[in-house]
Amino acid sequence: MSPAPHDKSNNSADFGANDWLIEEMRDQYQNDPSSVDPAWATFFHHEAAQASDEVTGSAVGEQPARQDPKPEPAPNPVANQKPAPAAKAEAKPAPKPAASTAPTPTPKVKDMASKPEPSKTSREPARPLLTADAPRHSAKLETVEPTVTKMKGAPMRTAKNMDQSLTMPTATTVRDVPMQLVIEQRTMINNFLRKAKGGKISFTHILAYAMVQALKTVPAMNNAYAEIDGKPHLIENHQINLGMAIDVVNKDGSRKLVVPAIKGAEQMDFLDFWRAYEEIVRKGRTNELTIEDFKGVTASLTNPGGFGTNHSIARLMPGQGMILGVGSIDYPAAYQGNSPTRMAELGISKVTTLTSTYDHRIIQGAQSGEFLRRMHQLLLGADRFYENIFESLRIPYAPVQWASDRQANRPDQVGKQARVIELIDSWRRFGHLSADIDPIEYRPRFHHDLMLNSHGLTLWDMDRTFPIANFAGQRRATMTLREILTILRDSYASTMGIEYMHIADHEQRKWFQDRFEKEHQPLSREMHLQILDQLNEAEIFETFLQTKFVGQKRFSLEGGESAIVLLAALCNLAADDSLNEVCIGMPHRGRLNVLANIIGKSYGQIFREFEGNAEPVNSQGSGDVKYHLGDEGEFTAASGNTIKASVAANPSHLEAVDPVLEGICRAKLDALGNPDNFPVLPILMHGDAAFSGQGVVYETLQMSQLEGYRTGGTIHVIVDNQVGFTTSPRDGRSSTYCTDVAKAVGAPVLHVNGDDPAAVVHAARIAYEYRQIFHRDVVIDVVCYRRRGHNEGDDPSFTQPHMYDLIAEKRSTRKLYTESLIGRGDITDEDAHAVMSKFRSRLETVFKEVREATSRPEPYSGVPDYPVKHSGLHLTTVEVDTLEAVARAHENLPETFNAHPKVAPQMTRRAKHIREGGIDWATGEMIALGSLLREGIHVRLAGQDSRRGTFSQRFAALVDRATGEFYVPVNHLGGEQAHLDVLDSPLNEYAAMGFEYGYSVARPDSLVLWEAQFGDFVNGAQTIIDEFIASAGSKWGQKSGVVLLLPHGYEGQGPDHSSARLERFLNLCSEGALAVCQPSTPASYSHLLRQHAYVNRHRPVVIATPKSMLRNKMAISDPEEFTTGKWRPVLPDPSITDPSAVTRIILCSGKVRWELVKQRKAAGLDGQLAIIPLERLYPLPDKELAEVLEPYSNVTDVRWVQEEPENQGAWYYILTHLAQAMSDKLPGFFDGLTAVTRPPSSAPSVGQHSVHVREEQELLEKAMA
Repeated sequence: MSPAPHDKSNNSADFGANDWLIEEMRDQYQNDPSSVDPAWATFFHHEAAQASDEVTGSAVGEQPARQDPKPEPAPNPVANQKPAPAAKAEAKPAPKPAASTAPTPTPKVKDMASKPEPSKTSREPARPLLTADAPRHSAKLETVEPTVTKMKGAPMRTAKNMDQSLTMPTATTVRDVPMQLVIEQRTMINNFLRKAKGGKISFTHILAYAMVQALKTVPAMNNAYAEIDGKPHLIENHQINLGMAIDVVNKDGSRKLVVPAIKGAEQMDFLDFWRAYEEIVRKGRTNELTIEDFKGVTASLTNPGGFGTNHSIARLMPGQGMILGVGSIDYPAAYQGNSPTRMAELGISKVTTLTSTYDHRIIQGAQSGEFLRRMHQLLLGADRFYENIFESLRIPYAPVQWASDRQANRPDQVGKQARVIELIDSWRRFGHLSADIDPIEYRPRFHHDLMLNSHGLTLWDMDRTFPIANFAGQRRATMTLREILTILRDSYASTMGIEYMHIADHEQRKWFQDRFEKEHQPLSREMHLQILDQLNEAEIFETFLQTKFVGQKRFSLEGGESAIVLLAALCNLAADDSLNEVCIGMPHRGRLNVLANIIGKSYGQIFREFEGNAEPVNSQGSGDVKYHLGDEGEFTAASGNTIKASVAANPSHLEAVDPVLEGICRAKLDALGNPDNFPVLPILMHGDAAFSGQGVVYETLQMSQLEGYRTGGTIHVIVDNQVGFTTSPRDGRSSTYCTDVAKAVGAPVLHVNGDDPAAVVHAARIAYEYRQIFHRDVVIDVVCYRRRGHNEGDDPSFTQPHMYDLIAEKRSTRKLYTESLIGRGDITDEDAHAVMSKFRSRLETVFKEVREATSRPEPYSGVPDYPVKHSGLHLTTVEVDTLEAVARAHENLPETFNAHPKVAPQMTRRAKHIREGGIDWATGEMIALGSLLREGIHVRLAGQDSRRGTFSQRFAALVDRATGEFYVPVNHLGGEQAHLDVLDSPLNEYAAMGFEYGYSVARPDSLVLWEAQFGDFVNGAQTIIDEFIASAGSKWGQKSGVVLLLPHGYEGQGPDHSSARLERFLNLCSEGALAVCQPSTPASYSHLLRQHAYVNRHRPVVIATPKSMLRNKMAISDPEEFTTGKWRPVLPDPSITDPSAVTRIILCSGKVRWELVKQRKAAGLDGQLAIIPLERLYPLPDKELAEVLEPYSNVTDVRWVQEEPENQGAWYYILTHLAQAMSDKLPGFFDGLTAVTRPPSSAPSVGQHSVHVREEQELLEKAMA
C-alpha cells in the first residue's frame, strides 16, 4: 500500500527527517547526473519534469532521536561521533542474511534515534595514577579559541527543522512503565537465540513492536496533517511505516542520520519485524538504502534514554502525527541508593518513561493517553503479547507472566525456598514436555507444573537468592531464581528433552543431573563440519536414488537424515573406546543409507541391486528385496580408529529383528568370555509407530537386564517420523510418547529434534556414556519427518494433508544446518557447495561405471560374516567314562549344597539308572549334553521353566534351599569341559525364541536349544518361525542351528496343552531348510542331539518332546544304547523276529508308538503287525525307511497312525510326499496307504478327559482292526 499523498510542495511530507539527504543528492545530481545511482537520477529527472520551476523548501520539524542541538563552532567529537569499535563494525559491510533465517547480529544502532552506549574512544584518555597527596601547585591552564564552522547537510537541516517545528501545535503525554517483565522476557529470548537461531533482541525491538501493536489499537496516532492547495487535510494512514533513525558512516568518515521506514509493520509478526529492522540497519550500514526506504514514515521512535535521559519531549516533523520517545531504563531515583539485594527484597522494578509527542491538530490528548496505556498493557503481557513473540521465534516454553509480588512469611505458608526446590523437581520431571523437539510444526509446549505461578513464585523473585540442594553440580550453594530458571530451560527445554526421573536408582538420576544442569557447551567447528559432511552424504545419496531410479521402492530416510549423524557419532565413540564391534538391527526405512554411509557398502553394489544385475552369494535361494539385506564392514572414525560394524538382515515384520540382534550380540560377548565392559555394542533402530505398537519391543526390553540375556545395554534409536504408514500418533498409541514403553524397565529417554544435528550428536554422546557406565538400555527418540510416502510410490497427502503441506514447505536438515554454519561464519557458501559437488560427482561416476560395466560383479552377501559351523563326521555314541562322569556329577553334590529333600534322591536314582539301565528321557538328555560339554561343545538351553522342566523331569539346575543359588551338576564333570548355560526365560515366546535364534546364528559351534512350556505356545513366536527359522537361509543365506524343544502329545489335557502343531512346521519345510523330529526313546533323542551338534548341516531342528512318555517305563533305554549305535531317523520294530510273517505295518511317530505296542499285545498281534516309528519326519528319511521295510515282503496293509486329528499332525504331509519319495525304492509298497487318526477338528483336541480316553481307545482299536 502506498503512503497517502502529502503536500507535493515540500519533500518533508514524503521524506521527513531524510529531507537533507534529498537535497544533498539533488545537488550531486545537478553537478553530475552520472554520479548518483540510476534510481536517484530517475527520481530527480521526473521531479524536474513535473515542476521545473519549483524549489524544494527546507523540511520542518525535528529529526527523531535528536536532542535540541545548540549552535557550536565545530562539531563536538563526543556528541557527534559514534564509538570507534562500532564505527569499525559499520565500515565493514555485514553479510546479507538469508531471507528465511533469523538475521545475523548487527551492531546496535548508536544514533540519535537509538539508545547510545558509553563510548570507549570518545571518553577522556585513561588518566595517570594519582598520589594520595594533593598536588602542591595548580595546573597551568591554556586558552583555546573557538572554531566556527558553517553548518550544512544533516546539522543544517536539523537546525531548520527545529525552527520550523515551532510553528506546529504539538502536545505531549507521558507515562512510566515498569520494565521488569520486559527485562525477563528479553533475557529468556536471547538465551534461547544464543543456542538456536543466533542473533540478539534489544529493548528497542520489543518496544518498537509494542508501539506498532498499540498503533493498531489506536490508529488515530498513525494519522498525519497536511496542507493541500492551502487547505488543511487529515491523512489517514492505513499502513504503519515506522521510522527508525540510523547513524551512517560515510566513506570519508563523516556521519549522517537517516530515518528509513519499516514498511507495513502492522502486517508483521515479531520475527518478520525483527528481520525487517535488522535488514534496514544492514542496508544503512552498507549504503544500500533506496528512495523507497525513505518515503512515507507515519510514526517514529526515538530513544534519548540511551544517554541516560529519563524524559525528553521530542520534536515532531511534518508528515507524521506522532513521535514516541523512550527514556532510560533504570530504578526510580528514590531507590537508586539501595543495593541490588535490597531492591530484589522490596520488589522494585526498573522503569522507563514513554513520551508521546503528537500533532494536536489531528490527535487529542485522550487518544495519546490511550495509546500509551495500551503500550503499558502490552509490555505487561496483555493479549498474549509475549506469547505471540515467543511463538514467532519458535520458543517452546512459556514467557514469564506478570503478577503481583507474593509474600510467604506466615507460619501456615510454604516457604519460598521449598517452592523453588519444588520448581526444580518439576522441571526435572516435566521439562521435556516444554522442549522444542518437533521439526514439522511449532506448538507452544506449556505445562502447568513448569509455570512460576503454579509454585507461588513470580517475576519479582527473579533477583532473589535461594539455597539450592544438589543442583547444577553444586551443593550448599545459592542462586538467584533467574539463574536457576536459565539453567533449567537450557537443560530440559532446548531442542532436546530428557526423561529420567522415573529411574529408581538415585545414582543414575544424579548422573543425568550432573551432565545436563550446566551451561550449554557448543560443539567444536571441526565437529560441525563432520556433521555437515555426514548430512551431505545422507541427503545426496537419497536424492540421487530418487532421481536415478524413479518409482523404485527404497523406503528413504529423507527427513530423518540426522539418524545417520547419530549412528556415525555412536560408531565414532565406540571406535575411540576400542570396542570390538557395533551391531545394528533396523527396519527397512533408511537401511540403504545406513549400509552405504555407516557400514560402507559400496554404492556400485547398491546401484547394481537397483539395476537388477547383482548376483547374491546364495543364488540357489529365493533372495530378498534390497532393503531387507544385511552386511558387514569397517567404520572409520574421525580419529582414524576403526571398528567392525554390521547390520543384521531382517524381514518386513517390524521389530522382529530386535531379539534376534540381542541374541547375536550375546553370542559374540560369550565367545569373547563375556568381559565386564561389554565390548559389543547393540544398536536397535525403530520406527515410532512400531516401537509403541509391537509387543515384541516390550518383550525384548524386559530381557535387557536378565542374567542370561544381558548385552551390556542397547542403544535404541527411534526414527520418529510421526506417522505409521498412514496412521497418525493419535490413532496409534495412548501414551504421550512412542517411547513410554521403555520407561517400564527404567530406561532413560532422550527426545531430540532431528533438525538440530548438533543436539542429536549431544544425545548420542550422553546415551553412549550412560550405556558404558551403567550397562543398561537407553532410548534416543529422533523426532523428524518423512519427506515422502510410506514408500516412493505412495501419496501421503491423502491421509495427512496438513502434515504434508507443512513438509512441502520445509527446507532439509542439511540446508538448515548449512545456513546455521554460514551464519556463524564457520564455513562459506563456497565451502558448502564444494562439499556437495564433490560427493555428487562421486556418485555420478560410480553410477556411470555400473551402467557401463561389462564384467560380472563379485557375488554379494545379504548377511554379515557370521562364523561357519565346523561340522564333519563324528560318532554320536558316548564313551563309558563319560556316562560315569555324568552319573557322579549327579550323585556327588557339594557338601555345602543344601539340596531339596525330594530332589536329592532323584539325583541318586539318575546316577543309578545311568550305570544299571532304565534311563529315562531327562537322564538321556543329560547324558547327551554332558558328553558334548566334556568334548568342549558349549550348550545353551533356555526356555519356559527349563531348569527344572515343565513336568519336574529335568533338574538341570538345582536350587540351594538355604541360599537360593543354582548348581548345575553337568558343569562339574571333572577336568576341562565346556559350560552349560541353562536358563528360565521370561514368559514370552516371540522375543525368547528370537534371541536363541540370533544366538545360534552368531555362535554356530554351540548347541542352542529353546524350550516351550507346552508345544502349543510356540505359535506366540510364529513370526520368528516363518521369517527366520524356516526361510532365512533361502532369503539371505543366513544359517542357524537353533533347536526347538516342543512338548507334544495327547494325554487329555485339553486343546492348549496337547499339540506342538507339527503340521505347520511340516508345511514350511522345503529345500532342506530345517528338520522336524519326534524321537521315541531317550537313546534316540541323545543320538539326535549329538548328531545335530556335530554332523548335521547348520540348520534349525524342531523336536517334538514327550510329556507322559517322560516317565513311561516302556520308553526307557539301556546304557549300551548310548555307547553304541548311531542316530537313526527310522527305528525297526525290535519285537519282529520273522519279517516274512508280518502282513501289516503301522507307521507312526512319537509316543503313540508305545500305546500301539501295548494295544498290539492286548490284541494278540505280536509277530504279525510291525510298528515302525519315524524319528524324523522331515527331511523324509526315504533311504532309511526303505532299509527298514525291505525285509517285509508279504505286507499287504500299510497304515499311518497318529494321535492328532486327520487335518493336523503329519498325515497330510505323509500322504503328499511318502509314496512319491519311496516309489523308486519300494515300488507300489504305499499304493494302499491309509490313515488312522482322530476325526478332523478345528481345535487340536477335545477338552474333556473322558472324551479323550474314548477317542484314544477307538483310535487304537481301529489301528489294530
